[in-house]
Amino acid sequence: MGPLTPRNRTWGNSPAREVSGVIDTDGDCADWTFPAEAGAVRAARTAVRGRLGAWGLDSLADVTALLVSELVTNSLRHATGPIGLRLVRPAHGGVLLVEVSDPLPDPPRERVARPEDENGRGLQLVAHSSRRWGTRPGRGTGKTVWFELAVPK
Repeated sequence: MGPLTPRNRTWGNSPAREVSGVIDTDGDCADWTFPAEAGAVRAARTAVRGRLGAWGLDSLADVTALLVSELVTNSLRHATGPIGLRLVRPAHGGVLLVEVSDPLPDPPRERVARPEDENGRGLQLVAHSSRRWGTRPGRGTGKTVWFELAVPK
């Protein structure tokens, strides 16, 4: 199973139906758009792991995939429409920038989950696992939630 690229839009022997578009996966930036469907979380994790592996950033794959899973899940729960995912690789060390976008303009709200709650911990995971994180208005519509991870030297 190789990384998903504009020229290789399959995983294994089956088409990557979960991904509605790959804008660019060459160079220092990778962008994907996923439909707001249950398979988006799995497809986003797979795309992140593949691209980070191709960039030689395997050490960031687990935490990045976990945090992307949380943000894509939030988009699925609270928004409708396509979900954007963007990775920006630093030129010389520094930080990996990860962005998840959706059409809902309302920013996410961090909350304190009680021990018995089954959800409500995603943004806490992002806040505690990343170097920094935030939100900004999307391009034209919606919002983007972003986080940065320090790239190991």
